[in-house]
Amino acid sequence: MKKLITILGPTATGKTKLAALLASITDGEIISADSRQVYKGMDIGTGKDIEDYCVNGKAIPYHLVDVKEPGYEYNVFEFQQDFLTAYNDILSRNKQPVLCGGTGLYLEAVLQGYTLKKVPENRALREKLKNKSHEELIELLKTYGSLHNTTDITDRERTLRAIEIREHEQADPEQKFFPAIPSVIFGIWFERNVIKQRITQRLEKRLKNGMVEEVKSLLNSGLKPEQLVFYGLEYRYVTQYVTGEIDFQTMFNRLNTAIHQFAKRQMTWFRRMEKRGIAIHWIDGTLQDEEKVKQILNHLHNPDE
Repeated sequence: MKKLITILGPTATGKTKLAALLASITDGEIISADSRQVYKGMDIGTGKDIEDYCVNGKAIPYHLVDVKEPGYEYNVFEFQQDFLTAYNDILSRNKQPVLCGGTGLYLEAVLQGYTLKKVPENRALREKLKNKSHEELIELLKTYGSLHNTTDITDRERTLRAIEIREHEQADPEQKFFPAIPSVIFGIWFERNVIKQRITQRLEKRLKNGMVEEVKSLLNSGLKPEQLVFYGLEYRYVTQYVTGEIDFQTMFNRLNTAIHQFAKRQMTWFRRMEKRGIAIHWIDGTLQDEEKVKQILNHLHNPDE
């Protein structure tokens, strides 16, 4: 069996381009581990950079991009199931699977084999909690232990759903185990000040290339501002600009800062993965992509060096 190759790193490190180049050499296909690139029509704000999947005129097959409609709330359980489907399909055709992304929760759910379950709606519980305020629901959720996700308390419906999941976990402890997926993991690393510079430059480029127009189009398609805000970062601040809450410069400054903070949180997550026993082989991001691929292939062929 071909061992899964994983390419991870914070935002703006060129993961997709590197993964595509690697896949072109190893006869591989890419599985995206990005919680927002699953959505159709959300292209510039999520940084799909579809052109990166074309290497020397050759289209590199990719999976789990553009698979859900905007407005749908995709989750890590669904990602696990969709990953397995794509992974087994790639292996069945004797291709090399390459997992690529920056969503730490999705990556770790596969690499560590999180045990997750599909939780049905509990109408009796919802009826019981319907008169409680959002603040009361948050306090109730905290009684179950540490939060699975910080987004669980961003709005009333998500908090209610989190309580529903915790209740289900207690009532039905039977576990469905996720299979062990052997993987060699490579991370792209830049100095902090370089990452900040790359983020700012990329944000300027995306705004010039139609990110504001993309948000307007999504709103015109019927999505409500609060639905777009759910997707965070670019969609939160650009929506506030489009709806007149803030001016352009305020939007740019807040969004730029928020992405810098997001990249820092991503690195914190990856470092925590290492502390949990996941070996990540870090590659200097300033190297040319060809040199990065050379280092990856050398490690794959000579893992003990």
